[in-house]
Amino acid sequence: MVKGFTSEDDKLLAELGVEVEAKKTVSRTPREERIIAGFEEIQRFTKEHGRPPQHGEDRDIFERLYAVRLDRMREVPECRNLVEPVDDQGLLGGATAETENEADDLDDAALLAELGVEVDAAPITELRHVRSSAEKKAAEDIAGRERCEDFETFKPLFEQVQKELNTGLRETRPFEMKAEIEKGRFFIVGGQKAFVADKGEITITEHGRTDARLRVIFDNGTESNMLMRSLQRALNKDEAGRRITEPTAGPLFSDQTIDGDEASGTIYVLRSKSDHPLVAGNRDLVHKIGVTNMSVEKRIAGAHLQPTFLMANVEIVASYELYNINRTKLENLIHRIFEPARLEIEIMDRFGRPVMPREWFLVPLFVIDDAVDKLKDGTISGYRYDPDSAALQRHG
Repeated sequence: MVKGFTSEDDKLLAELGVEVEAKKTVSRTPREERIIAGFEEIQRFTKEHGRPPQHGEDRDIFERLYAVRLDRMREVPECRNLVEPVDDQGLLGGATAETENEADDLDDAALLAELGVEVDAAPITELRHVRSSAEKKAAEDIAGRERCEDFETFKPLFEQVQKELNTGLRETRPFEMKAEIEKGRFFIVGGQKAFVADKGEITITEHGRTDARLRVIFDNGTESNMLMRSLQRALNKDEAGRRITEPTAGPLFSDQTIDGDEASGTIYVLRSKSDHPLVAGNRDLVHKIGVTNMSVEKRIAGAHLQPTFLMANVEIVASYELYNINRTKLENLIHRIFEPARLEIEIMDRFGRPVMPREWFLVPLFVIDDAVDKLKDGTISGYRYDPDSAALQRHG
């Protein structure tokens, strides 16, 4: 028999009395075609990355799928025999991380379920989409993830965010409200960093709530076009869910905010209109210094009913908007600095009970301004207020 000749060669050989092998038409079942197609995907991955797919939670979900698929093909003789003739990369003879090191926690079905597909009782290559009514609703909620084709565009952003977290330029804080979900923001959900790359038009749900379609990129190379409310639910449900703050930018206090600054609140300085003899005799020196996350006007509403305001109306003499700082820690720091000038005063609340407010100080306004300047340049922790000189003095 002679093989490998053209049809013209076959005719010539036949005339010479040489027997020519009849061509065979290769016929494969749909299942076999899927097995071969699955192996070709593994081959393309190997060629693109210069290595076989590997297991591991830090791996792309598709790479983990390919690794499980390759393991199955090595183990099942039927699959191995089918793809072995085209295995020009020696994939069937190698071993994945699962056999050499540690097994992937996800079995084949669980891994594929995470991709939105299900495995039949048959081998891995028999995949089918499952669309029960419950799963359709789930799909609408989470808009199942898929490979992010342009992930290389976003990868440097995730790397930069991690560097800024390591250096303290960014922080992770508990997720609080849906309003925090905006284009360009980063979150941590399900143990992965998530970047809101795009936010569609705001819509109103049947229950009268606002929503929007998002494009969310995850740091494992996948993406989802989930709804904003779905991301909100995922963050609220995840005990480790966090938002990643914008990088610290600009001064602590400023007349103009800089893009990226996170408004934290306001330092306010108040003067009391109380007729208490101690206050009335030192009105220009008696100041309340506090920090609030609401408007100062709202904070002092009803001051004459509150012991903290000396049961009297007040006037605002200064305020400083602050950014990127813990309000409580800042207020405690300011109060420690002016502790030597704390006003010791006892008043009666509206129920006739004695109260000693702790946020009033006998200190000139210009010294408070000086303290704010030192807060701006970061030197404030080296100072304490000296009542005798009525000035901030460096200590220790």
